[in-house]
Amino acid sequence: MPTFVYMTRCDGCGHCVDICPSDIMHIDRTYRRAYNLEPNMCWECYSCVKACPQDAIDCRGYADFAPLGHSVRVLREEEKGTVSWRIRFRDGREKNFESPIRTTPWGSIPAPQELAPPRPEDFSNQLLAHEPDSLRVDAGLPTLHKDRLKQGVA
Repeated sequence: MPTFVYMTRCDGCGHCVDICPSDIMHIDRTYRRAYNLEPNMCWECYSCVKACPQDAIDCRGYADFAPLGHSVRVLREEEKGTVSWRIRFRDGREKNFESPIRTTPWGSIPAPQELAPPRPEDFSNQLLAHEPDSLRVDAGLPTLHKDRLKQGVA
């Protein structure tokens, strides 16, 4: 469900532009309002929806998700620490979803240049760089071993 902006609600703060990982949220130079430059390239992460302080960004649904047509309303509630989604179908039915806000504060994630460079043995390891540390897994992550794999058709 790609995002779109209600220009009457948008104040042009640029929070959505700063947080968009695919760099498709832009500020219109004439009207100073945000817009989604390429909705078909939207990653559907909804970072812009969660970051918008004006609740000016909503989502379009796909036909397979909402074949009867619908409206999706997203509400970020800082005081409750949740993001709520209300989907209203054309036949009047509503579905409500609520999930916790799990975003981290700005600047709390170290930049790549602040992390230690990978060692030569790390390139033959199944783990990603800094994976056990960032996932806070003390015992280590499970890995595959060739001698434990079965060959053949299941």
